[in-house]
Amino acid sequence: MDHAAEHLDPTAPAPASVSSSAAVAEVNAWLASLAAEAGSGGGAGGRGGGGGAAAELSLGPEPTPRGVAYLRALAAASQGRSRAAGIAAAGLRAQASEYRAEAARLREALERAGLARDALPPPAAAAARAVASVANLLAIRDTEMSSFVVASADLSLRRAEVEEKRDKVHKESKALLDYTRKAINKLTELKKMLEKFKNDVEKQQSEQMTDWQTKLVMMDSKERQYILQVSNYKAMLNRVGYTPEINHGVLMEMAEHKKDLERKTKPIADTLRSYQDLPPDKALAALAIEDKKRQYAAAEKYLEDVLQSALTTTGL
Repeated sequence: MDHAAEHLDPTAPAPASVSSSAAVAEVNAWLASLAAEAGSGGGAGGRGGGGGAAAELSLGPEPTPRGVAYLRALAAASQGRSRAAGIAAAGLRAQASEYRAEAARLREALERAGLARDALPPPAAAAARAVASVANLLAIRDTEMSSFVVASADLSLRRAEVEEKRDKVHKESKALLDYTRKAINKLTELKKMLEKFKNDVEKQQSEQMTDWQTKLVMMDSKERQYILQVSNYKAMLNRVGYTPEINHGVLMEMAEHKKDLERKTKPIADTLRSYQDLPPDKALAALAIEDKKRQYAAAEKYLEDVLQSALTTTGL
């Protein structure tokens, strides 16, 4: 059976052969093996109850093709992993047996040389334990000098890497500490500025509120004054007979008509103004005119005398 083509996607379409009796039998056999393994783990009692577990793990009388396909793919994957685990376990068991045989040979050789663990003096045993501890620490499996040198060099390299990382972390932590200190100082300055701004804002708001209150009182008095002036203007308009029909155009027409009348009546007014000095009676007016004529004649005679006198004086 080709297990590479199988997968564990239950939503994939099932092949036509998975619903056959062979596929169902294969899945039932895998379930029975699982039940048998589970029963064998519990000893005799487990083996006695294996049939019931197998019956419980078997497919029903009418399995669906998709369920059979999913269980078949799961069985293939489980069997493949079981084979891989068996191969790995066999290799580990063979390696462990080789290590045990080598340990037995080394123990026999040490006993023949008189270097058995129980025969060693306490200082030698302590030294051997120290060497074993160092070997375990350095992850080496022999006591060759080259192995210790390589392990020591590897340990030195790791130490250098650790020191380099530590220096790098120390520099980063120092830089972070400096940055944190600067951030704290900046935060302190910002807090002070915020407190100053709050005080300035409160002071400005207080001054602005006082200014607004003063302006409000002044505007209130102006409002009362304007209301009184409006009332007076309305009363004056009512007295002069103002109506809403008298608009700007009408007033302009009346002003032009007034100018026209003034232009026409000005000569008449000037003539009448020259007669304002005349008495209202006709006889008195005639006497006043004669008097004005005599005064005019006297003024002309006086002017001639003055001119004659001036001419005579100039001839001398």
